[in-house]
Amino acid sequence: MKICFFCDSIYSYGGVQRVLAVIAKELSKSHDVYIITMDDDCSHEDIYNLRESKVRIIYFKFRPVTKLSYYTHKPYSWLYKKYLPKNKITSDLYAHSSFPRLQRKQLKYTLNSYHFDVIIGVHAFLSIKLATIRKSLHAKKVIGWMHNSYQAFFENEHPYLEDLKMHFMYQMKKLDHTIVLTHTDADLFQKNLGLETTVIYNPLTLEPGRRCDINSKTFLAVGRMSPLHKGFDILIKAFALFARQNKEWRLNIVGDGPEKESFQKLIDDNELSDRIIIYPFTKDIQKYYSSASVFVLSSRWEGFPLVIMEALAHGLPIITSDIPICREFLENMDFCTFFKSKNIIELSKSMLTISENSNINEYSEKAYLFSMSYNNINAIRQYWEKTFC
Repeated sequence: MKICFFCDSIYSYGGVQRVLAVIAKELSKSHDVYIITMDDDCSHEDIYNLRESKVRIIYFKFRPVTKLSYYTHKPYSWLYKKYLPKNKITSDLYAHSSFPRLQRKQLKYTLNSYHFDVIIGVHAFLSIKLATIRKSLHAKKVIGWMHNSYQAFFENEHPYLEDLKMHFMYQMKKLDHTIVLTHTDADLFQKNLGLETTVIYNPLTLEPGRRCDINSKTFLAVGRMSPLHKGFDILIKAFALFARQNKEWRLNIVGDGPEKESFQKLIDDNELSDRIIIYPFTKDIQKYYSSASVFVLSSRWEGFPLVIMEALAHGLPIITSDIPICREFLENMDFCTFFKSKNIIELSKSMLTISENSNINEYSEKAYLFSMSYNNINAIRQYWEKTFC
């Protein structure tokens, strides 16, 4: 079978890229797998070792939109989002106004020329583009693969698909399948949009290093430092409260992004630069998991947090905000402590409680054993192959 993943980037650090690389390499063992990426060229560092696999990379760029096309289409797009009724007709018109004819023709030609059996749009925006041209694609199956939660798309303070909820519904129904990351999301898409979805969990995306160091008295957080999402501001403020009562534990944060300087300033303002250290992203992330005692997920929202799987694979007990995916995945697990999302005081208390807990070794063992039952890439591959049939 000839399978194509269509993505924004495969040569950048991020959870979506890591999962895509792992799934593509696994499927390439028994299928012809291509990744069409909008990365600039082939000069990027091969972060995920794709060049050593059977996966083939195709570079694609949309042609620039002419000024005439831009000023012809832009007013309708604005009107649709703000004033027009949200029905199938206006949604289809918006789909064409936001995805001009020249670009639609270019994408159709590229995808059809390779004679793919299955085409998978990675994330919402590219999936919607595929939905817009679905009738013109020769592939037997065209699939949308969502990498964020229903709340992140439509309900958060700054949702990814602001004013596009009904447009998403009308367009995604044109695809053959929509894949989501959790049963919570599947229920919400069904209840609120009447959209049938398939749930496929993400796999572990790295080879675990040695088990964590319970005696290091170190909290660990990992993620991209983008506005609001990972809640590192919440975590730093919570640690500042925690540090008033505990003088031994430290916090390591591994990540890069536009908010890095503001987080460092927050650390400096709280006079915690000797106890909170920000490290850049690295291909050897395992060493940070191995040297930590407890993992903290302070996210305001998540699709499926890969870092949780990675932490558990190293035997790390978890402190996490009570976002739906973590409740679904880790409810009633005694190695996991939940705090109310965005609540700095609750997070601080959770950190203090686990730092004083004599059962932390037992929690570590349970976390490690739990991870073993969810890291079967073969099972996840079979779920994917079922959607292709």
